[in-house]
Amino acid sequence: MKKVIAAMIPMLLLLSLTACGAGSSHARVYTLKMSTQLNETHPLMEGLRQWAENVEEKTNGGLMIEVFPSGQFGYDEDVIEQAILGANVGVLSDGGRMSNYVHEIGIIGMAYIADSYDEALKITQTETFAEWERQLADEDGLRILSFNWYDGARHFLTNKPATNPDELKGLRIRTPGSPVWTMSVEALGATPISMGWGDSYNALQTGAIEGVEAQNTASYGARMFEVVKYINKTSHFHLINGVVVGEKWFKNLPEEYQGILVDECIAAAAENARYVEGVSDDYEQRLIDNGMEVIEVDMEAFRLASEKAYERLGFSELRTRLYEEIQKDDETVGELLEFSELHDRLYEEINAEARRYEEINAEGG
Repeated sequence: MKKVIAAMIPMLLLLSLTACGAGSSHARVYTLKMSTQLNETHPLMEGLRQWAENVEEKTNGGLMIEVFPSGQFGYDEDVIEQAILGANVGVLSDGGRMSNYVHEIGIIGMAYIADSYDEALKITQTETFAEWERQLADEDGLRILSFNWYDGARHFLTNKPATNPDELKGLRIRTPGSPVWTMSVEALGATPISMGWGDSYNALQTGAIEGVEAQNTASYGARMFEVVKYINKTSHFHLINGVVVGEKWFKNLPEEYQGILVDECIAAAAENARYVEGVSDDYEQRLIDNGMEVIEVDMEAFRLASEKAYERLGFSELRTRLYEEIQKDDETVGELLEFSELHDRLYEEINAEARRYEEINAEGG
């Protein structure tokens, strides 16, 4: 059904550019159909609705934003493709999905790239990130209106405790399908399974997957407490998102409307991000009240494990460059790597000594 809806988007949505313009200095009323996988009660929806109200007010009704929750237009990837073709659609998306077009931008969605929303925000304000945004617009036909929407830290939700990467081994965990997500989840010990968020509940019920990784707001809204027991508090991703529209549609707007659309998107996201930060613990408590248990984990072990994904995707040097731009000390990463190398050397020495001992015993026998 979602594919049928997605196929109809170009025909249905382009018809919504009507020619009335009451109260506007422009002859036409423009409409943006804003898609998100989040459900109606999600805290981030308040920010999207506020953005829509502000834009309508500032343009005197000349530019309208209609927000469609719960994946009504299909999967995000389908909506993104329609946006590229020029349909008047937007989508709340993440760096992982954008990395399908500009590979390096995916680093914003890598495990432990940032320790907080503010740190992730600083990365999106670098000249390097701005260059990726220009590349998306010029080469791929996608315009990022703002990339400061925040939905909290993500954790592993399972039916058995997982305090370290070894305890995640073999567990099939749902995650979005982009390489930065799947490789990060694999590096952290789990077996990544790509599927839509809306399919996760049934997949857990049937045993197709054995867990998910998600933020508290989404977990509560999807009633994950009915199908999983533990919140393994890894905080491996700080989920910062962007609102993305098609460059063709954006360029078709009056210049005045372009500025209002972008400015109000940034402002609404900034306010809503602080709101989400404030309610994240409340949503965790709601999950606990419904029977879930929080498991504190070995954070250093997970951080160390995440390095494999950076190496596989070629992001290690890029991370260092970004940290230099935001003036973040990279010592923690270095210390973890030094510890890992020391651990590997000691492990090899122990194994070599054990092999030598076995050889001596074999000769003596």
